[in-house]
Amino acid sequence: MNAAWLAWLLPAVPLAAGAGLAVAGMRVNRTAPVAAALAAAVTLGLACAAAALRPSASAPLFTGIAAAVRVDGLSAVMVVTVAVVTLAVLVFAAREFGPAENRGRFFGLMLLFAGAMLVTVTAATLPLLLMGWEAMGAVSYALIGYWWRQPWRVTAANVAFLTTRAADLGLYVAAGAAVAGGAGTLALAGLPYAAQPWLTVITVGVVLAALGKSAQLPFSFWLSRAMQGPSPVSALLHSATMAAAGAYLLLRLNPLLTVSGWGQPVTAWAGAATALVLGLVAVAQADLKQLLAASTCSQVGFMVLAAGTGGVRGGVLQLVAHAATKSLLFLAAGAWLTALGTKQLPALRGAARRYRLAGVTFTIGAAVLAGLPPGSLWVAKDEVLAAALHASPALYAMGLAAAVVTPVYSAKAAWYVWQPVPPDAAAGYDTEQRGTRRLTRLAGPPLCVLAFLAASLGVLALPAVAGPLGRALGAAGEPSPAWWQLAVTAMAALLASAVTWWGARPVPVPGLARGWLAGWLHLERAARVLVADPAVWLARALAAFDDRVLDRAVTGIASGTVGLARAAADADDHGVDRVVAGAAAAARSAGRLARRPETGRLHTYYAQAAVLLAVLALIFVLVR
Repeated sequence: MNAAWLAWLLPAVPLAAGAGLAVAGMRVNRTAPVAAALAAAVTLGLACAAAALRPSASAPLFTGIAAAVRVDGLSAVMVVTVAVVTLAVLVFAAREFGPAENRGRFFGLMLLFAGAMLVTVTAATLPLLLMGWEAMGAVSYALIGYWWRQPWRVTAANVAFLTTRAADLGLYVAAGAAVAGGAGTLALAGLPYAAQPWLTVITVGVVLAALGKSAQLPFSFWLSRAMQGPSPVSALLHSATMAAAGAYLLLRLNPLLTVSGWGQPVTAWAGAATALVLGLVAVAQADLKQLLAASTCSQVGFMVLAAGTGGVRGGVLQLVAHAATKSLLFLAAGAWLTALGTKQLPALRGAARRYRLAGVTFTIGAAVLAGLPPGSLWVAKDEVLAAALHASPALYAMGLAAAVVTPVYSAKAAWYVWQPVPPDAAAGYDTEQRGTRRLTRLAGPPLCVLAFLAASLGVLALPAVAGPLGRALGAAGEPSPAWWQLAVTAMAALLASAVTWWGARPVPVPGLARGWLAGWLHLERAARVLVADPAVWLARALAAFDDRVLDRAVTGIASGTVGLARAAADADDHGVDRVVAGAAAAARSAGRLARRPETGRLHTYYAQAAVLLAVLALIFVLVR
């Protein structure tokens, strides 16, 4: 059944509801949370229907280019994932903002953000994908800087927005190359058939945009800055939307990476390096949200690794399992931040004991994130690693090392929150905001649902399910993990978790390395030194050149033109005018002389004729 209306309605509901709430702002403060949750629930129902009916639709956009949407195997999984996480986050956030906050704007922006992601994952042509992609980036800027009266939050939003925007230029380059290379309809399915060298340009643009959007090396630092936004924003942004959008694009365009020849290995190594290095960065963090942010980069790195090794099924499983797990962890961290006013791990000692519901669900999420069996990420990672082993043993080794690092930072976070409450615990509270010392009433249902999903979604990777799922995703025949691979990763996760939990205080990082890793490898500083500062210097140099050279040249030309005009005017007044006046005077004198012989007397004319004849005779005599 091709329910075209459903394909358009699916993103239209959150976009329309979000725009209405955002414009209404404070005027709908009381009803905004309920209206947003209702719109998210309707979106979830539409997503489930779209996943079952697989609708597609198309409308003319430009000459020869359509705005096409399609829900196929991959996007069917994504729309349901985005809708579920959005609903859970919005229900959780309903009590997170007091009446003094602009709740209409916040919930409206959250729905716009989710709607833009739905456009991105259902788009079948590059222009429509670009629209969703750009809208998502713009709304993320507004959400990260939601508390805009605090300058550091606006600065963080600027850094995140400009970093992702710089990478987003790759998609525009790819679109231009697609037109030049013969894929003029800009259908995503047609990009792999572009002619060389445009195929290479398309691949470069797509990979650049995807790595930037998903905060992979060297763009990872923007995700650290994004932590300045409200916790529900972090939960949505890091789980199923923006941070996963780049990985989704690479999974969607896996045929393009394959045809290019070099796209797959470059993507795979970028993902593997990010998974390992940002995992180490997460180990060194003392801020819970920063730890979770670095772990997001690392976990998305597994998805990128899957895209680079052709493991579409494993990448999708990793994406779905990570969405449930990471949204759960961020919401629990946000609940503690609201209650205790801090997100520093040393200050959160005993937080899980004080707030048991958040503590238990957070621990479930941490165990799933660590890759402990039978959690969903254990099986999903092995799906990814099976594809990596099939492509390259070196990639498998790096991916396995990253998988071993994951339980270290997961167990570290759980270790802190389950420690006994220290006697001076209150001294570490309220460092970032005034805590309420209680969990909101609506925090429980989303945390429990997400904990259940995080723990149970691994069933999708079981052999009885993975085969049909792979065929639905168009990924039939992909390698599956052997029993020894499942055993190796399970034992590694258990051992690493045990060593971290019962070892010597869970920050086993040397001082120098800890400073380097805790600072996110100083990637932002490097970006400023290598990119931002030279760009600013060049802009200032060009501005100075414009002011001191071009402006003077233009002013000199203008002054010369004015002088030349004045000289021409002077010459006209004193030269040409005199010549004209002299010629006129001579003409007048000649006229007077010509009028003298005309006296009107006959004898005068006879005398003049006689004189003329005499002159002619004289001339005749002289000439002869």
